[in-house]
Amino acid sequence: MVVLNPSGDVAAQQRDLLIVSTALMLLIIVPVIVLTLLFAWRYRSSNKDAVYAPEWAHSTGLEVVIWSAPLVIIIALGAITWVSTHLLDPYRPIERLDASRPIPEGVKPLTVQVVALDWKWLFVYPDLGVATVNELAAPVDTPIAFKITASSVMNSFYVPALAGQIYAMPGMETKLHAVINKPGDYEGFSANYSGQGFSGMRFKFRGLGREDFDKWVASVKADGGGLERQDYLALERPSEREPVRHYASVASDLYDAILNRCVDRSKMCQSDMMRIDAQGGLGVAGVENVITLGKDGRDRAFAKSYVAAVCTPEAPRASVASEAPVGGRSGEPPIFEMKATRTSFVSDGRSPAARAVSSE
Repeated sequence: MVVLNPSGDVAAQQRDLLIVSTALMLLIIVPVIVLTLLFAWRYRSSNKDAVYAPEWAHSTGLEVVIWSAPLVIIIALGAITWVSTHLLDPYRPIERLDASRPIPEGVKPLTVQVVALDWKWLFVYPDLGVATVNELAAPVDTPIAFKITASSVMNSFYVPALAGQIYAMPGMETKLHAVINKPGDYEGFSANYSGQGFSGMRFKFRGLGREDFDKWVASVKADGGGLERQDYLALERPSEREPVRHYASVASDLYDAILNRCVDRSKMCQSDMMRIDAQGGLGVAGVENVITLGKDGRDRAFAKSYVAAVCTPEAPRASVASEAPVGGRSGEPPIFEMKATRTSFVSDGRSPAARAVSSE
């Protein structure tokens, strides 16, 4: 029932689209159902007054009616779908507050970064410097720009009173633009099954007046802690039916690190991986840039491999500044600084240090 009585303009337009589409299809469905019942009654075996024409095969007028009516409705549905698909594109910024009010000049959308966790929701307000868990708030009649991603598996961000559902996927950012027009508390949840705690993956979306929203932000800053990378790594661990949490401060690069799957600084960011690929990549041609460090020189069945060189197509020749690692602590793989098209290394298997033996 919320879908048919929403409180946001985008959801209201989607509601109207559902009603118009259903009405157009009923123009065919209702007559077909009525005529089916009528024909079954009129031409029943006990009705001796019905015309019996076993040789009847064709009627041009009937064929015109049968094919033209559905064709007209299909054309109408296609036109409506084409227009609404572009007007209601979730990536497209909204152009009005409702059917009678355009967005005033100079109004800046409220940006909200959404992260689907197992099994809870994290909302980051980068312009306000705060974050919440399982509670989302926005001022009434203010455009909202959602940036949506996930920490592990795919979910779906859905507030029926606000707009349609949008998928949240790890390593990818989806977007949604919407506006809430009526104050109130609304239901939000994941509309895509994501495991054991899925049924409890719900949150409250609060539509507030401007003054009430400012008070809400002040309360978040007053009773919240800080959300740094190490705090997020603890938060993202799977848990069910988490209570509402507030964070008075957020690391400025946290959402970007979540999106690129490198909140843990020991992991390479997805954006850096793509940059390496764009510059030629490692691939098969870079197999010789990977070295294996085992506990000894003989048994390496369970040894780890580490990237020891990065190929850059711009470098005309290989050059190695030092045989010793530039960085890294004892017991960790070496980190080399070099410019090379290809550099090979050898290791005795007992030390993290590697020695360059040839280069081209």
